[in-house]
Amino acid sequence: MKVKTLNKEKSASNLALSVLKGVLVGLCVSLVGILLFAFVLRFTSVSDKIISPVNQVIKGISIFAGVFVAMRKHKSLGLLNGLLIGFCYTIVAFLVFSILDGAFSFDKTFLSDLVFGSVIGAICGIICVNLKKN
Repeated sequence: MKVKTLNKEKSASNLALSVLKGVLVGLCVSLVGILLFAFVLRFTSVSDKIISPVNQVIKGISIFAGVFVAMRKHKSLGLLNGLLIGFCYTIVAFLVFSILDGAFSFDKTFLSDLVFGSVIGAICGIICVNLKKN
């Protein structure tokens, strides 16, 4: 019975570390992506209509990168792990960018971002788990 308990604890700690790693990688990718996009905006005349879609693409790429790095060694539970990474990434990114902006705004946009992040994370988790290892 102790062996099963230890395995469950080890599995839970591995999951927590994977989620943390995925969130941190995703956040780093987001920061780099946002900085690059801000640089492009500074020196070009891009329409305001393009900002929101580009931000969504940056979030999607960030979540994929985080899930990909976190799920490299996992061979199962891609849906759950990806969902958790996407969900947690969205919350942490919201907090970080709200602190940088100086204002917190809980509204429908945040809720839709949570759903978007979770779904993208789940899809990326499924893809990453099923990629063939060389």
